[in-house]
Amino acid sequence: MIETLDTELKDCVLVVEDEFLIAASLSMQIEDLGMAVCGTADTARGAIDMALRHRPRVILMDMRLKGQEDGVDAALAIHKAVGSKVIFITGSREPATMARIQEDHPAAVLFKPIYGRQLQTAIESVLAS
Repeated sequence: MIETLDTELKDCVLVVEDEFLIAASLSMQIEDLGMAVCGTADTARGAIDMALRHRPRVILMDMRLKGQEDGVDAALAIHKAVGSKVIFITGSREPATMARIQEDHPAAVLFKPIYGRQLQTAIESVLAS
């Protein structure tokens, strides 16, 4: 069981993406919005560890990650332990993928490639809720 003592979320974004160039691009976009990136991870376990350490308000979560677990596995664990809002990012619109994402009650879902203001609009909407 994962326990945390600090319940306050930090004004930062955790980027969880298994493709380095996409993670770097998302990080730059977040910084261009004037927000801090608290870290990046490419596995579910790495995402959970970083979320526990940094307690981000928002997580950009790729659906497919390195290793056995996917983005939903990570999001479910993070939601329970930290309470961060998760914006899923996926390249698939397949019904099975969308059903899997809905298991975590995502704050938003974005489809790759992410264009223009999509990311900004999604983050602003999540932070306003």
